[in-house]
Amino acid sequence: MKYSKSVEDYITNSNEWEKFVIALRQIILSTGLEESIKWGAPVYTFNNKNVLGIGAFKNFISLWFFNGVFLEDKKNKLLNAQEGTTKALRQWRFTELEDIISNTKLIKQYIFEAIEVEKQGKSIKPVMTKKVVLPNELKIELKNNEEFKNAFESFSKAKQREFAEHIEQAKRSETRFNRLEKVKKMVFAGEGLNDKYKK
Repeated sequence: MKYSKSVEDYITNSNEWEKFVIALRQIILSTGLEESIKWGAPVYTFNNKNVLGIGAFKNFISLWFFNGVFLEDKKNKLLNAQEGTTKALRQWRFTELEDIISNTKLIKQYIFEAIEVEKQGKSIKPVMTKKVVLPNELKIELKNNEEFKNAFESFSKAKQREFAEHIEQAKRSETRFNRLEKVKKMVFAGEGLNDKYKK
């Protein structure tokens, strides 16, 4: 999917998921969250803290709850896209538009609970073990972007190293920047660099 500079661009670029994004967006905006675009995708915040985002993939569209691990999830809607790697992010997937429409009330309940989690300041601080050598471009982005830093550090050391080496191996500065942008999108989506080869 093309990198989007606005939510409207994201909707246009969503192809077959366009109606899904519109439906989810309407539900989310009705809860009072602030809308923004981060890592090329819609992200919704409370007091400048990321609460959830929308992600359109090949086979499904999802709501990403940044601190979804703290939600009760009484209806078992949430899953960890990367067991053993992703600490806090949880994903609710949809493949049918009717699933969104019929679950509007429940989706709002999950969103309001996620807002409460942010109000309570709950978060997971990753335990750092082995040091990962970071290229300068990635260091700067992590230093200046707290949301990206928190998402990046939720990955295992091995996956962080893969991201860092992918950027470092590029010789041209333009290529390094492009790779950084790619990494940012993947980190937001909870995807490791080589996940597609590990199925």
